[in-house]
Formats: sequence, structure tokens, C-alpha cells
Amino acid sequence: MEHDADVLIVGGGLNGPLLALALARAGLRVTVIDALPAGVRGDPGFDGRAYAMALASVRMLRAMGLWAGLEADAEPILRVRAADGRVGEAPSALHLSLDHAEIEEGPLGAMVEDRHLRRALMDAMAAEPGITHRAGARVVAQAADATGVRVTLAGGETVRGALLVGCDGRDSGTARRAGIRRVHWRYGQTALVCAVEHTRPHNGVAQQLFLPGGPLAMLPLTHNRSSIVWSEATAVAAAIAGLDEAGYRAALTLRLGDALGEVGLVGRRWSYPLGLSLANRFVDARLALVGDAAHGIHPIAGQGLNLGLRDVAALAEVLVDALRRGEDIAAPAVLARYQVWRRFDATAMALATDTFNRVFSNDNGVLRGLRDIGLGVAGAVPTLRRAFMRQAAGLTGEVPRLMQGRPL
Repeated sequence: MEHDADVLIVGGGLNGPLLALALARAGLRVTVIDALPAGVRGDPGFDGRAYAMALASVRMLRAMGLWAGLEADAEPILRVRAADGRVGEAPSALHLSLDHAEIEEGPLGAMVEDRHLRRALMDAMAAEPGITHRAGARVVAQAADATGVRVTLAGGETVRGALLVGCDGRDSGTARRAGIRRVHWRYGQTALVCAVEHTRPHNGVAQQLFLPGGPLAMLPLTHNRSSIVWSEATAVAAAIAGLDEAGYRAALTLRLGDALGEVGLVGRRWSYPLGLSLANRFVDARLALVGDAAHGIHPIAGQGLNLGLRDVAALAEVLVDALRRGEDIAAPAVLARYQVWRRFDATAMALATDTFNRVFSNDNGVLRGLRDIGLGVAGAVPTLRRAFMRQAAGLTGEVPRLMQGRPL
């Protein structure tokens, strides 16, 4: 089969472009097929969305030459504070507090707004001659054989490559067309996402408040703003999402207490249902899945994007190493290395976030007492604190080269 590119990537969000850049800079020809128009991806307006980038993810962006253009608009995460709470009450005195000064690597990560990260990726792809960006194109069929993979676009055009990578989200058409099944369930919770400006400085502290309806995260942004990721039971969340701005702000203020002082909404409000989703396998014939196409987890630990970036860094390393050895980059043995590397980590994180959500999203008196003691003990033992920080920063396990800040 004559190939239009070495790697075809379906999905133009965050993981797809990052993988494309890593591979293209190593000498592979890459086509990114994105269902959304380029203008939507590159919208410069603030819409309230932001990401908690672990230190390992920041190192990856720096190694790829992207961080220099993002750093001025990013807010370092200097401390993390986690505590139990109830609506209308002060947080529990027993809490976990993590300070980046206790580890030598620096800040635990940084908050980056969606608009800045997407714009940086769009600009970098446009400047990379090894990448063809097919914006506004939708894949409707795919087929693989011994020589390559072919995808068919909605207009009837076909594009050919050696390897197909699905970066197209939890409802991945790439995985579905390959017959890859998923383990999945809903939590009966909805995440309410917004950004606020506030009168009290956040001082670079990311706060996690465990309320009976679900966790509420306050994540520091620049200019004394914070990103709010707030989980509630589905019916309660639907009622809150339907409120006008004043009513929504009042509901949020009741839960925040005085942690941020007076708050005002900035940008759009978002909501999405929460659940766990894990593909039965991450690879198939000439196919690999990355990010939410492979796994979707609860946002309780803020690790969803970081888990996907770990996939990107691992797959890029596996493919580039195979290329240098003269292997077929889509050979079963090559793709098996990626699956072995990533599936256990993704499964462990999915189960950990699932367990944390079930343990903390309730008002059971016995569980509340036990988890408060657990948070207090973890916060009082230096070795436990450092272990939590290194895990949150993405510094544990088999860390891909890019996430160590090293080139491929």
C-alpha cells in the first residue's frame, strides 16, 4: 500500500497534536484528521476551561519547545490542600497539605488555560512541515491489512498510512470501528466547570474539598482567578446548571465558603456527566488508542489529561525507537510494547480514582471519620507527604523520556 503518511491520527484536541509534533520532529510523516474546523480550535477567547498540568507534563512541553510560549500565562501550583467538608460548613480541621518546597524538583505542576494550550499546538503544527492537518474532516470507515491502514472520510476521500492512532475521546469512533469493547459505568454525578475571579488571593494553592455530593476543586489561575471543577449528583447538578448567573454564583459561594473571598463568574459555564471508561485493549491491527479513547477517569485527582499525555510520551518513544531499529512501527510486537507500558498504569489510576470518589462522595459518619483521620495522618508524616507529591507530579513509575524533560 502506498502511504500518504506514516501515522494517521484521528482527533485534533490536545493529545493528537502533541503526538503529531513528537513524531514529526523525529522524522515521521503525520496526518492529523480533526472533525472540528481550525477556527474553533484556535479561538483566543477565555471560556473558563483550564488544565492542571503535572510537573512531568510541564517537562514534556518544555522538552518539545512549547513551554516557553506558555509559561507567562501559566500559574504554578505551589501547594495542594485536601479536606472533608459539608455545604455551608467550614472544612474539617483534619486535612492533607502538600508543599512543593518539600521536594527538590520545584512546583508540583502548573495550571494552563485551554485557549493558550490549543493555540500553541495549532501554531506548532502549522510550522511543522512533517504534519498535514486535515481540519473539519470526519472519518467514517477504516480498514487495516498487512501493508497499512486506510481511512475513509465523510466526503468519500481515502487516506492511507502505516499506523492509525485514535485520539478521539471517550466515544472513540476509531475504537468502535475496530471492535474494541469498553468497561464503563456512570457515577450518577455531573461535573460543573467554570472559572471565577475572587477577592482573596489563591497564593498558588490548589484546594480539593470533599463534599457529600462530590469533590469540588479550586485550581489557581493567573490574575487572581481560579478554575472550579465541581461534582454533584446528576439531578442537583442539572438544577444548578439551569440557574441564572446570580443563582449559580450563590450556589457555588455556599460551597466555597470564604476560601476565595467574594467571587464572580468569568467565561462560560460547562457541565458533563461523570463515569469510568476503560478500553479492553489499547491496540489492534495497525492501531493504537491514546488518552480518553483508551481510558476515561473521574476528575477527583485532576489526572485525566496527564494520563493521556503519558500515553502520548510513551507511544512516541516506542514508535521512534522502533523506527530507529528499522522495525515496522505498526508491527504487533511494537504496539504490544506500548500496551504493556500503559495499560496497567491507566487501569490502576482508573480504579484509584473510582475508589476515592466512592469513599469520599458521601456523608456516612463512619467513613467520614476514617477518611478525616487518614488525611490527617498522611499530612502529618513527611514520607507520606513526599510520596503523594511525587505521585501527583507524575514522577513515579516508568516515566517516558519526554516527561523526564529529555528529547526522544
